[in-house]
Parts: sequence; structure tokens; C-alpha cells
Amino acid sequence: MAKKGTGYFDRKGQFFKTAREATESDIAALFGQIGEGESLAPGIAHMLLERRAEVERLFAEHDEMVAEEAANGASISDLGSKVSKLPSRPAG
Repeated sequence: MAKKGTGYFDRKGQFFKTAREATESDIAALFGQIGEGESLAPGIAHMLLERRAEVERLFAEHDEMVAEEAANGASISDLGSKVSKLPSRPAG
């Protein structure tokens, strides 16, 4: 007897049994090849999903900081005139 089931496809059309696997595949594809040899992208994609709440919190905090920067009229290009290079420490 045939069985009925649900499957998921990533954006490349590969079939996966779970939505999580399909999403991890899409994230890994977004990153492309990371590192030499076997890519680290699948592992990074897995960790992003594992720590999704923390990552989303960090992005929300980042967005707040960028908005505050914009409100204050600051930008990366403005920092050049406000930042001085520290003198090098002598070796030894």
C-alpha cells in the first residue's frame, strides 16, 4: 500500500523530508563555498537555525544602533576625521 507524506524543496529544487533541512540547504547555498575542501556553509546554516533567536536579537540591536547613528548624522565616512591612529609601541 502506498503511503502519503509531506516533503519540502529548497530553492534549487532538491527534496528534503523536513522543512529545517530545506531551509538549511537554502542558507548554505546563500553563503556558497566557505573554507577549503568541504564547505563550512552547511554547518554555519545549521548553527544559525539553532541560535535563530539570538541571531535575530543581535540583528535587532544592530538595526537600533544604525538608526541611532543615522539620527545623529554619523556614518563610517565621518569617523575618519574623528579617529586618530595610536602611536606604535616599541618592540621589546
